[in-house]
Amino acid sequence: MGPGPLEQGLAQTRKKRPADEWSSTWIFRPLAQLLVPPLARRNVNPAHVVLLHTALGLYAAWLIRRGGRLSPALLLQVKTVLDNLDGQLARATGQTTETGRYLDTEMDLVVNVALNVAIAGRAGWPLTLLQSLIMTTEFLWEREHRGARGEVFRDPPAQAGDDPRLLTALRGVYAAYFTPQETGLARLFERRLRAITGTEPSALQRQAYTPRTINVVTANLGLSTQLLALGLCVMAGRPRWYTRSLPVQAALLVGVQLWREQQLRQSASATQPS
Repeated sequence: MGPGPLEQGLAQTRKKRPADEWSSTWIFRPLAQLLVPPLARRNVNPAHVVLLHTALGLYAAWLIRRGGRLSPALLLQVKTVLDNLDGQLARATGQTTETGRYLDTEMDLVVNVALNVAIAGRAGWPLTLLQSLIMTTEFLWEREHRGARGEVFRDPPAQAGDDPRLLTALRGVYAAYFTPQETGLARLFERRLRAITGTEPSALQRQAYTPRTINVVTANLGLSTQLLALGLCVMAGRPRWYTRSLPVQAALLVGVQLWREQQLRQSASATQPS
């Protein structure tokens, strides 16, 4: 007998990406995958998992605000396991939806705001924006990498039938907060590319501009690693160490951007006739 629908779905739970996030690959994703079969058999809606890990994240933020250490640190790791679970469950059961994708992204933002404000007060708002820009860079550099190689960036949702009012509201939030970041950074990266090539970049130039190395860096600044680092800082009684790391992470990405520009210049020089 061949594999059943659930077994086939489990084989498709892993997203194809140019680089893996180590904490997700080795810690959170394997733990989440253990939960997929029992939840799939019970027809659990992935959106309910999103709402559960959102509630846990908000509770962890409240505990951090009150000076908690071990409990919020552990809750953040449970939240991360469930955050890895919702997408796996959706892919394994064919329940991926446009609503689910927006809901997951925007609920993560809600939790990030709560955590950063709990740690840094009013400064948590601009810190959340900086954190979002870091993760938007990850999103864009993966999209650039795959686009330069003719790969599909995101598979279309497996299900239709989204509630139109809810979907419209979620799209509106995304358009107001995330789309300006994506548009602004994408234009910046494209402008930097064209400043080097001088003309419309060729396919080879785009590939040289999007080496896998940059995805290794950004993948390991993903949300799973962010919350693992925050949990360790909270457990140590130094949650502000995490928020202070965000400007350092941003500076690292600036350095990586300059590095990939230099790699492209060297590639162009090597191909020019002497």
